Amino acid sequence: MKTKGNCVARKPKVGMISLGCAKNLVDAEIMLGSVLQRGMEITSQPEDADVLVINTCAFIDSAKEESIEAILEAHQQRGLNRRPDQKLIVSGCMSQRFAKELRQEMPEVDAFVGLDQVSELGAIIEKLLSKRRTLNAQRSTLNPDSSTLGVDSSNGDVGLAFADRRPTYIPDYDTPHFRLTPAHFAYVKIAEGCNHPCSFCVIPQMRGKHRSRPLQSVLAEIRGLVSEGVREINLISQDTTYYGMDLWPAKAGRHPIDSTRGPTLAVLLREIQEIEGEFWVRLLYTHPAHWSDELIETIRQLPDKVARYIDIPLQHIDDVMLGRMRRETSRSHIENLIHKLRAGIPGVTLRTTFIVGFPGETEAEFASLLDFIRRTRFERLGIFKYSQEDGSRAAKMPGQIPAKIKSARYREAMSIQQQIAHDLAYEKVGSELKLLVDQPHIARSEGDAPDVDARVVLSEAAPVGEFVWRRITGSRGYDLLA
Repeated sequence: MKTKGNCVARKPKVGMISLGCAKNLVDAEIMLGSVLQRGMEITSQPEDADVLVINTCAFIDSAKEESIEAILEAHQQRGLNRRPDQKLIVSGCMSQRFAKELRQEMPEVDAFVGLDQVSELGAIIEKLLSKRRTLNAQRSTLNPDSSTLGVDSSNGDVGLAFADRRPTYIPDYDTPHFRLTPAHFAYVKIAEGCNHPCSFCVIPQMRGKHRSRPLQSVLAEIRGLVSEGVREINLISQDTTYYGMDLWPAKAGRHPIDSTRGPTLAVLLREIQEIEGEFWVRLLYTHPAHWSDELIETIRQLPDKVARYIDIPLQHIDDVMLGRMRRETSRSHIENLIHKLRAGIPGVTLRTTFIVGFPGETEAEFASLLDFIRRTRFERLGIFKYSQEDGSRAAKMPGQIPAKIKSARYREAMSIQQQIAHDLAYEKVGSELKLLVDQPHIARSEGDAPDVDARVVLSEAAPVGEFVWRRITGSRGYDLLA
């Protein structure tokens, strides 16, 4: 260990504030894994960190605002805590997309890290800390020919070439992770990027084309997690139902899903079923365009391992709106798919999201959506107010809806769903449910994903991280009592 005089060199401490979705959380886990691999320490106290990383989200305006506030707050706190030497790094989607602009407007940030560099954060921090101290605001212009790690050799600044290209990185089963979830559940990213042309979304521009992890890589990671005692595996990607199709020997394109042509989500689930241990697998972020009869039948056949829970963002139901959104689906396809899911997977919980106030949405089109929500009675439903994203097709569309109308439509849709959810929760009273315990008196059913869905409040404490069976005795709002 290096020494200076009589002082032993201390390992740098790295803190992380991760914002946004579960996919971003996995990126944070990989970044912290690379930090540990380099022999640094991780701290949960930002004020103790020698290097603080803000892992940002840029999906919608409110997420960008939250990210910017977190960056400014972190800079303010290092002044209040008298930590002027603390380095501030910004990573994640906002860094990938807006790094060059932020570099000019936020000189207080010491480095920006792109999505292709998540596994290299430890090396980036080493280079940053080894450079002479210099004010970011006085640094020279960006070096477009910086090294693979993006660190300028003269002053520790980070080159921003990644802001001009789409990422290609995907993690592997042996990529170092530092888990940020509780010990009993984990998120496993099975693919990265997205091929869909949705007009409201810029994720393909930020995260690149869809690229699946090899089947054996995903299985190896899940085996490792189960061996560590994980009881819930949440499979995530931008489009989980497209998993494997980009790996087919012959290009899949928009053809129907067919497991005889290569790996698919159905094949992955059947392989997961063979892993020993008591756990369940949950599917998040499934696109309605890529569901197949085979996948529905596979889930029906594997009730002991695959949770009867389908997260399927639909965004709208009116055909004109679906066309404007470029969702590559139709009302008839969606209604038929929902019928197949409920008929083919008895007891399934359907979770979806809709966008209200999309450009040009008429009162009639909104009324059509409300009618669909009333009739379909989704067990879990979220509403987003349309966010005008620069760089998206929808941002330039005529007929942008005023914020006041979007808010009113949001409230009306959510009030309908609130009553539906309360009624469905009441219908569970008297049933026996298998629950995964998150806290001594808080658990979740297979119909509840972590962080976004309802809970089951336990009258008697249960062991955290274990499965228990309990009789539902009542309901309180969205939550159940047992």
